[in-house]
Amino acid sequence: MNIGTASEKTGLPAKTIRYYEEIGLLSPERADNGYRDYSANDVHRLRFLQRARGLGFSVEECRQLLSLYGDKNRESADVKAIASAKLVEIDRKLAELAALRSMLSHLVSHCHGDDRPDCPIMDELSGRSGMQ
Repeated sequence: MNIGTASEKTGLPAKTIRYYEEIGLLSPERADNGYRDYSANDVHRLRFLQRARGLGFSVEECRQLLSLYGDKNRESADVKAIASAKLVEIDRKLAELAALRSMLSHLVSHCHGDDRPDCPIMDELSGRSGMQ
């Protein structure tokens, strides 16, 4: 099938599919005319990548997961290690977002939001608040 059909079947833009090929995550055959010829297995790999990326895995993590997927002698411990590391990363990002939310919530609650020019939000953004 051509790239347009592969794109339709996966919901991935053709540009993304070409990128995955460029970085070695996908190697479709080439037809006699030089066009890419995607197989059902290629579409399966693209869906795998789409789901992995949707869960937040980086391109390199996807490369590792694809390698493990293709290895019939893989150990689930290897897969779990990659997923566990991703959970740690997500938890760290959530903690950072919670801290940002807390600070912004504090600033919003202390801003009068009326016709006065003084505003703790502006003070914080300009570095004059002392909250840092």
